[in-house]
Amino acid sequence: MHVTPVIFICALAYATAQGPDHAHGCTHGSCYPATGDLLVGREKSLKASSTCGSRKKEPYCIVSHLQDEKKCFQCDSRRPYDPVYNTISHRIENVITTFKPHRKKSWWQSENGKPDVFIQLDLEAEFHFTHLIMTFKTFRPAAMVIERSADFGRNWQVYRYFAYDCASVFPGISKGPLRKVDDVTCESRYSDIEPSTEGEAIYRVLDPAIHIEDPYSPNIQNQLKITNLRVNFTRLHTLGDNLLDSRVEIKEKYYYAMYELIVRGNCFCYGHASECAPIDGIKDEEGMVHGRCVCKHNTKGLNCELCDDFHNNVPWRPAEGRNTNACKKCNCNGHSNQCHFDMAVYLSTGNANGGVCDDCLHNTMGRTCEMCKPFYYLNPIRDIRDPGVCSACDCDPDGSLNGGICDGHDEPSLGMVAGQCRCKDHVEGPRCDKCKSGFFGLSADHPLGCQACQCDPRGTVSERPQCDPVSGDCFCKRQVTGRSCGQCLPEHWALSHDLNGCRDCDCDVGGATDNHCSMENGQCRCRSHMMGRQCTQVESGYFFMALDHYTYEAELAMLGQGCSVEQREHQPERPATWTGNGFAKVPEGSSLEFSINNIPYSMEYDLLIRYESQMPQDWEEVRVTIVRPGPIPTSSPCGNTIPADDMLTVSLPAGSRFVVLPQSICLEREISYSLHFEFSRYLNGNNVLIPGTTAANILVDSISLLPRYSSLEMFIGGDPASIARKQSYERYRCHDGAKSVARPQISDVCAKHITSMSAIINHGALACQCDPQGSVSSVCEMRGGQCRCRSNVIGRRCDRCAPGTYGFGPAGCRACECSLEGAVTRFCDQLTGQCPCSQGAFGQRCDGCQAGHWGFPNCKQCLCNGHAEECHQRTGACLNCRENTGGDKCDRCANGYYGNPVLGTGNGNRCQPCPCPDGPNSGRHFATSCHQDNRNRQVVCNCNQGYTGGMVKRSEGSFKRSRCEECAPGYYGNPSQPGGRCQPCRCSNNIDMSDLDACDRRTGECRKCLYNTEGPDCGVCKSGYYGDASRRNCRKCTCNFLGTAQTQCTARDECVCQRATGQCLCLPNTIGLTCDHCEPNYWNLASGRGCEACGCEPNNAVNPACNEFTGKCQCRDGFGGKICTDCQENYWGDPRIQCRACDCDPRGIETSQCGQKTGHCVCQQGVSGVRCDQCARGFSGQFPNCQPCHQCFGDWDRVVQNLAVRTKTLSERAVEIQNTGLTGAYEKAFRDLEEKLARAQGIVNARNTTTEAVSSLMELIEDLRSQIGETTDVLNHLEGDLTSVGNSNVEASNELSALEREAKELNLTSDQLHRQLDILKNSNFLGAYESIRSSYNKSRDAEQRANQSTTTTPSTVSQSADTRRKTERLISAKKDDFNRKNAANKRALGDLNAKAQTLDMKKINEKVCGGPGDSPCVESHCGGAGCRDDEGNRHCGGLNCNGAVAMAENALEKSKHAEKELNIAMKEVEELFHKVADAKTKAEEAKGKAQAALDKATNTKNKVERSNNDLRDLIKQIRDFLMQEGADPDSIETVANRVLELSIPASPQQIRHLAEEIKDRVRSLSNVDAILKQTQDDMRKAEQLLQEAKKARNRADGVKSTAETVKRALEDAKTAQAAAEKAIQRAKVDIGETEVRLAQIESETSSSEHDLNNAMDRLGNLGRGIDGLKLKRAKNSMAAARAEETATMARDKANDAKQILDGELTDKYHTVQDLVDRKAKTVQEAKKTAERLRDEAKELLKDAQDKLQRLAELEKDYEENQKKLEGKARQLDGLEDKMKAILNDINKQIQIYNTCQ
Repeated sequence: MHVTPVIFICALAYATAQGPDHAHGCTHGSCYPATGDLLVGREKSLKASSTCGSRKKEPYCIVSHLQDEKKCFQCDSRRPYDPVYNTISHRIENVITTFKPHRKKSWWQSENGKPDVFIQLDLEAEFHFTHLIMTFKTFRPAAMVIERSADFGRNWQVYRYFAYDCASVFPGISKGPLRKVDDVTCESRYSDIEPSTEGEAIYRVLDPAIHIEDPYSPNIQNQLKITNLRVNFTRLHTLGDNLLDSRVEIKEKYYYAMYELIVRGNCFCYGHASECAPIDGIKDEEGMVHGRCVCKHNTKGLNCELCDDFHNNVPWRPAEGRNTNACKKCNCNGHSNQCHFDMAVYLSTGNANGGVCDDCLHNTMGRTCEMCKPFYYLNPIRDIRDPGVCSACDCDPDGSLNGGICDGHDEPSLGMVAGQCRCKDHVEGPRCDKCKSGFFGLSADHPLGCQACQCDPRGTVSERPQCDPVSGDCFCKRQVTGRSCGQCLPEHWALSHDLNGCRDCDCDVGGATDNHCSMENGQCRCRSHMMGRQCTQVESGYFFMALDHYTYEAELAMLGQGCSVEQREHQPERPATWTGNGFAKVPEGSSLEFSINNIPYSMEYDLLIRYESQMPQDWEEVRVTIVRPGPIPTSSPCGNTIPADDMLTVSLPAGSRFVVLPQSICLEREISYSLHFEFSRYLNGNNVLIPGTTAANILVDSISLLPRYSSLEMFIGGDPASIARKQSYERYRCHDGAKSVARPQISDVCAKHITSMSAIINHGALACQCDPQGSVSSVCEMRGGQCRCRSNVIGRRCDRCAPGTYGFGPAGCRACECSLEGAVTRFCDQLTGQCPCSQGAFGQRCDGCQAGHWGFPNCKQCLCNGHAEECHQRTGACLNCRENTGGDKCDRCANGYYGNPVLGTGNGNRCQPCPCPDGPNSGRHFATSCHQDNRNRQVVCNCNQGYTGGMVKRSEGSFKRSRCEECAPGYYGNPSQPGGRCQPCRCSNNIDMSDLDACDRRTGECRKCLYNTEGPDCGVCKSGYYGDASRRNCRKCTCNFLGTAQTQCTARDECVCQRATGQCLCLPNTIGLTCDHCEPNYWNLASGRGCEACGCEPNNAVNPACNEFTGKCQCRDGFGGKICTDCQENYWGDPRIQCRACDCDPRGIETSQCGQKTGHCVCQQGVSGVRCDQCARGFSGQFPNCQPCHQCFGDWDRVVQNLAVRTKTLSERAVEIQNTGLTGAYEKAFRDLEEKLARAQGIVNARNTTTEAVSSLMELIEDLRSQIGETTDVLNHLEGDLTSVGNSNVEASNELSALEREAKELNLTSDQLHRQLDILKNSNFLGAYESIRSSYNKSRDAEQRANQSTTTTPSTVSQSADTRRKTERLISAKKDDFNRKNAANKRALGDLNAKAQTLDMKKINEKVCGGPGDSPCVESHCGGAGCRDDEGNRHCGGLNCNGAVAMAENALEKSKHAEKELNIAMKEVEELFHKVADAKTKAEEAKGKAQAALDKATNTKNKVERSNNDLRDLIKQIRDFLMQEGADPDSIETVANRVLELSIPASPQQIRHLAEEIKDRVRSLSNVDAILKQTQDDMRKAEQLLQEAKKARNRADGVKSTAETVKRALEDAKTAQAAAEKAIQRAKVDIGETEVRLAQIESETSSSEHDLNNAMDRLGNLGRGIDGLKLKRAKNSMAAARAEETATMARDKANDAKQILDGELTDKYHTVQDLVDRKAKTVQEAKKTAERLRDEAKELLKDAQDKLQRLAELEKDYEENQKKLEGKARQLDGLEDKMKAILNDINKQIQIYNTCQ
């Protein structure tokens, strides 16, 4: 009865295990031991938590024995079961299958009424568990749980829940179905109360209904693996009486009892064993499944879970199918028999080899013992398996890296040669035993082997070794010193790669205090106010003296008897031959005495006398006496002077202008002296004066004290430099250049010597002390100190007027201009300018007559007709005429008056006011002049412009003369009222000036505006017009009607615009003056509502603009649509993903564009299909000829459509039934069950239950049970049928799919064969035949060659056999030798092993990590070999550890610190670059301003030229007009009006304005100096300005010639207009007044010129700014040097650590070394950059000084141009006055003509 289920379950388990193919065993794949009952032999490992009778006998009853007499029995399990002696024992071991006859008489039974009981199996190893079968004697448990553990009971996992009612017993547990093998569900099939006995419960680990793709996966293997199995019974099945009765007897029939328990499985070997053996200590029994695997595939372990020893080349893995995944043997090349697996190695080799050999022998190491240990190398001539393959290195440990390690093997790509020593960086030689060139002191302590010579390459001789290899002393260049040749000798600087190494300081012997200079920049120590590297230059405002600087003028000396001062006037075109104001005229026998109190330096001086001889012979004797304040102390510099030395005599040659006393005089500083010159004798006694000549006299100019060079140490020091200076001073005759006043050009050699002498004598440079009023600038000439004087100012300091001038002031001095006829001399008083007049001459210049006279020097009385007392001194024109008269002789009436003053002063002849209408001073005089008609004695007024004249008819018919009391047409006002005037009508020149009614003559209101203007002043354009009304250019508005706001237009062509600009009021997004186009990126102007946005997709359009009329955007390739959001034309799809071409048949489409989104073609009527290439439904025919179907088609089509709808509904219903199940056939049975259950529930719930009700309830329950059982059986049967049907359905679907695939493949194959057949049919059969035959021949030839290789002799096979035989013979011959060597190697290996045991890592640990090598890792805070920290990382070094690791880390930190300092230095350099760039920008701005000034000057010139041309044309026309005959008065009046309207451009106001603009430009040019002071720009802009100024001077010359041409033209006009001569005479007075005004302008301009001159002072500060730049450069250089020093220290410390580095420490060292080298390189680059900046600064300084001198020349040219411009302005003013006078005369003539009858 029980055999069938067991056989079925076993077969199922076998199927699910999917075991190996036993045909091949474990050789070719995975293998598994046989499956058995794991309980066999494990009685002691099986236990139950409850067993009946375990402590005493216990009764129990059996429910199924209700009909039997004996219903209750005894249980006593205190002793094991025995079929004869103890049959009532029911221990748990009774459930183990024994196949004995009494198996149904023994069982396990729990205690009565105890629901929670478990049975547990504890296994001794891991096992595969497949399934479990339990056969119960009583009811099966109402609920139970099967659990397992894979870690020997530490953790438990549930396999499956079983319960009669899963929802109530195990809530939350799914009832299935199973979807995965490891799903935990609750099952009810084995928990029914029936059968009451022999009911089974089966559990399978792998459900056969679930398909398993990979039975070897870890998930499946883990599901099968167990070490413990437990079955928990949690609920008993009862009949319900225990609920009503709690007596013990009731519980005696409720317990768990089990006949048999089968636990099927096998030992767990991961597919590496086919059998298992007993574990040690476990007794072997028949049928027992053992737990220790007999491992194959090179594995080991209880479950074959490890690789066998020395088989760790690949990771251990379970065997899978035909893949054994066997462990592979390690390859250690015969040098080790131990290894381990390393996953990192395995991955790095591409999953090929992961074995790492342990404890390599024979001095080998590495993953496969393929490398030699340090200090050994791989012998290339030996096999890798040879025990002696590693040979010892032969390297000097002092000079080799890592203590003498050599290259371990050959590696050409890395330059490695086996056995080659790796020398330290500074060591060379095969054994690394000598220092390289440039290094010394081979030492093991030095990380680089030898110390660098530390020789500065700039100071070392390059042709010889850099230093001594033993001592390290460098070989220095001639001017270099120091052990490292890094310092210059004293008085030298600039260590460089020059031949001598350093340069001489070459400090100026006078400008510097000594010849010592700065080692960094060569700066010498300068004396006061000296500058420059060599102290050869002076500060701004200081100078070097000339040799004759200490000159004393004779005219200022104390004059003796008969001496006089003779002044001389300087001639600008001739150089002066004297100094000062003139000479002292000394007669024979007289004397001069000079006071000297400014001796700068105690030394000997040569006394120079300058003079002019007035006599033909030499002056025979002049006695010179030096008067000292007292006796000379012997300790003083002049202590050797004797009285005779102070008394000298000299003669003055007549042909010379100077003489030097033959003997020098010694003078001391800060002591006052008197020099007495006595001109005692002109001729000696033998000569006499020529009769008739005056007494002898001589003109003495001055004396000078010339420093005597031979008394200065710089010439007489005795050293070679002093001797050379003296020789060159004498060779170039430098002393002679200072004797003459007119000095020749001094040579550079003399200039240098005199500069040095000046610095020594004056203890530095002398201050210029230029007079601020008399000098142009505060800066003087560098040599001699001559200041730049203003006009007519002389003196070194420009502090006095020259002879013949006066009025010392900011404008210089003015010339005396004393009259030659009236003045005694040409020299005037220098304060007042009053000349000394001769008798009869008057005035400051002695150039005029006394009052009332004229005609100097022949004075005559003034003739003024009694109307004036004074007249002009030159012309005799009367001045200040009285009685309203005028003219040169007061012989006519003044303007505004009439009469004849020549006839007398009577009432009829006096000048009377013109009644026009009132007199000139009445305030109502509106005429230029008037005259009295000789015929009718009427006064005729010549009215001003704007007033009427002519005859006016009276009311009674007579006429009266107009008195200019009314306004003319075009004018308005009320001149009849006091203060009234006629003014031009303010109508913006937009009326007819001849129309009386054009404007109101009283108010001036404009009434008749012309030219489309309007307004009270005709000043704006009419509405609908725009433009400038003042220029008569009002134009009609031309607004676009579509783009203009409709409120602005009354008609399509009548719109209003902005009157000034013509701008129309545009609609939104519309632009243009006339609103005629859209804004960018807008369109649709024609809408009349404004433009619309294009809306182009920004990512798809070329630009955001679209067509202004269509709105179409310009799309990129691949995009289309109006706004580029679709695919391009004739394409469809999403352009962001992919666009496809419209695949439409052109014969059947309406348009070529398909649907942009779907791609559907737009078909014609009657056409369908995706491509519109077939006839549509309801049409017939062959496309494209589609015809409509017959009418019957429509009828049948409706029927077919209805059937299709019904079919679809049925299909949906079928799918619903498939998902929900078919329940209709069983609905009646279910309703019956529900009714009965409801009745039972009612009975149970009733409170008063009767016996009949109970019996009825029992019957009902029995009936329900039977029906439920039947229903359950039916459902189980149906479930099985559904499962089989489902499986069949799936198989059928798979078969159908396979058939479909095969059919498709057959179709494809058939199509291919058909195509190939067609090709063959149409191809050349002969070609195919030839190809086949050729292939056949090749195959036959190959066969023959293969046969020959085995049959012919010799062949490849025979040769291989011969080689094999030779090899065998060699092996047999060398076998003994090999064995002997092998034994010897083993002995050597033993010796090495013994030595290795004695090796101590303590010292290495101390050197590398810093801690004792014998300390445990836990106690040593510095770590060591094999030590790791808490995180598992290697621990070596740390805080306060002095090992190599700590030293390397410190070196790395210092390198990083050096890097930071370098970055800071580089930032400073960058800032310096930025400042230079800013300076350049500012200089460019200055250039722009200068260019603007030039442009404006050019424009002004062009305007002046145009005005001159216009003036010339006007004069010519006037002259032609006046010369022609018959000109009518109207034409004359027209011409006169035009002339009056004109104005000469060069008015005084315009000239003043022009002068102000020039001053502004000059001030702006001063900004260039400020910029140059702040920056170091190269001043090239100043040079450009100089060129532009020269061009301006040329243009000014052109203007001058033009003005002269104008002047000549005006003179011609003067000749033509003889009648205007008197008016021109009156204009001369105005010219004088104009000159006064121009003098005021000149005075105001002088202050601006003074500001410009200060530019020199500001530029003087440029040198100091550059010095600051040099100082900053020096700081940068020092910072770079410090950074370099820091980097060098870091590099040295890194080198110290390198000696003991190995492995990872070596890598760190290389990193540090590379970092330091890069930073050192950066330092060198920064240093080079700083040196380059220094050189550029020097060039800038030199260039700035050159430009400074050029700028001074530019200032001088500017002053000359300014003077010329002022002269031209005066000329233009005079011409303007003349022109006005001419115009007045013309106007007068016009008025006369107007009144002609």
